[in-house]
Amino acid sequence: MSMHGSGGRGGGGRMRGGGDEEAQRAVNAEAPRIPHLFRRIVTLFQPHRAKITLTVALVLVGAALSVVPPLLVERAFDEGLFPKSGGPNLPALGQIVGVMILIYVIATGLGVWQTWLTATVGNTVMGELRVALFRRLQSMELGFFTRTKTGVIQSRLQNDVGGVAGALSNTIASVLGNTVTVLAAFVAMLLINWQLTVVALVLMPILVIAQRRVGQVRARIATKTQESLSDMTAITQETLSVSGVLLSKSFNQQPAEIQRYQGANEEQVHLQVKQTMSGQWFFAMVNIFLSSIPAIVYLVAGSLMAGGAPDITAGAIVAFTTVQSRLLFPLMALMRVGLDLQTSGALFARIFEYLDLKPAIADRPGAVPVADAGGRLGSVAFDEVSFRYPDAAQGSRPTLDRVSFSIQPGQFAAFVGPSGAGKTTVSYLVPRFYDATGGRVLFAGTDVRDLTAESLVSHIGIVSQETYLFHATIADNLRYAKPDATDLELEQAARAANIHDTIVSFEQGYETVVGERGYRLSGGEKQRIAIARVLLKDPPVLVLDEATSALDTLSERVVQRALEAASAGRTTIAIAHRLSTIVQADVIFVIQDGRIAEQGTHAELLALDGTYTRMFEEQLGSRPLVD
Repeated sequence: MSMHGSGGRGGGGRMRGGGDEEAQRAVNAEAPRIPHLFRRIVTLFQPHRAKITLTVALVLVGAALSVVPPLLVERAFDEGLFPKSGGPNLPALGQIVGVMILIYVIATGLGVWQTWLTATVGNTVMGELRVALFRRLQSMELGFFTRTKTGVIQSRLQNDVGGVAGALSNTIASVLGNTVTVLAAFVAMLLINWQLTVVALVLMPILVIAQRRVGQVRARIATKTQESLSDMTAITQETLSVSGVLLSKSFNQQPAEIQRYQGANEEQVHLQVKQTMSGQWFFAMVNIFLSSIPAIVYLVAGSLMAGGAPDITAGAIVAFTTVQSRLLFPLMALMRVGLDLQTSGALFARIFEYLDLKPAIADRPGAVPVADAGGRLGSVAFDEVSFRYPDAAQGSRPTLDRVSFSIQPGQFAAFVGPSGAGKTTVSYLVPRFYDATGGRVLFAGTDVRDLTAESLVSHIGIVSQETYLFHATIADNLRYAKPDATDLELEQAARAANIHDTIVSFEQGYETVVGERGYRLSGGEKQRIAIARVLLKDPPVLVLDEATSALDTLSERVVQRALEAASAGRTTIAIAHRLSTIVQADVIFVIQDGRIAEQGTHAELLALDGTYTRMFEEQLGSRPLVD
């Protein structure tokens, strides 16, 4: 269907929302969104309140202890090394040094414990966030995935969630620990000498204002960096899959693909360097300022001492500069955390954007499971159904236009018609992969919108033209339909699908690994395994979406026999391209331009000498093709 081609790339671009202008708008909207974003981030940590409380306690104790040794330096100088009377007081000095070492040991132990707690909580929250995002994506309707590149989705799960890992793991401890350290150091500095404290902190407000501006720039760059990563992930997913590699090799396009990836990589490198360097001059100035303060303090202290200030001693100066030096790393860390939080805010916004997605197709309030009311289980009917794909061009005709038909339980119904007529859309509406835009789709006599999605899909088995097998064993692929299936049940389903003998001819039998998308198997083998998988599910309704159109004549015959066995005793809806596969159908519907043009048995349709007759004779070659 054309919607897959047009929707995949165009939709992916719309979902990304890249571009300088949009990124700038996101930054401009940052301020009013920050409180809401912060509240949502906080809720992620609520299930881990006990560990967080313990972490906070450890951080507060550790931060408080870290300020005590510098205060003891003054006593070590004034009471131990240079007391007012006599030489060094070794007993007093020994006690002071012993207390300092004990504090270092305790603080170090608390730090290790705190690191384990923060790593546990942070990584657990990150894992929960990733699972929540995956769960939300699993709930989205089929149309979402036809509009969005797989690589873009993968980037949200991997790059965006991974990008906030540091914020989740280290922010709490870093903010609390460094804040307490800064406050305690500030108090200690005041206690030592208030005049020197004023000198040390006079330029702090300017640094805070500059830090906010740098944070806005980094947030904008972070958004563009993640968008670039999404592009790279999408290219990787498209070109390094088995299908992508086969395509590039078939057309000798490896150099073009390398060039495309290289271009995206160069953009990513440029943005990474830009993100790394953003704010470096700011931090360099902060570092110069904070590192120069001790020299300025010596100059100011000397001036005060020359003026006869009685409370400034050598011990006080050493203690003050020691405490002030302890401000350097905590202040730098707080400023970096502030920038990281602004950067992470852009990533959290992207994550929450996906978490806030609302599935277009969901159970209605009061939806009920499928029930066999009056023996109607297996019946399928369309009542004046119209449908237009969400991304269809305005003014284009609907894919289906007031289509009505009825299929009775156990009937074999086939839908035929030219490409783009709407055949596959019928197979999408029955299991409610899309909702009809008009009319009703009935399953077992009930509107599918009044049924729970889980029960509806559990009653339908689908075999499509493009068979998907996981990179796992044949047994694992079969058990995808029924995880608790026994080996005997696997064999019975495989025999019914005419694939058992082929499987046991492999060296590993049912434990044979099929490879990426089943590429170690032939098309017919993959298709029969897919049929066996559906038979293991044992649904009352079977949907065959051009299940043999991609096979050679010999494989088609083998698979067709398997399909005939699979169809026995259940309602079958076959979307057919090769009319020879559906001549025995109970009813054949000919769809043309979104409407049912003809219906009847094979013989009845041939007698009409209409569209079906022309299609049949064209395929047989008994009538010249008409342009």
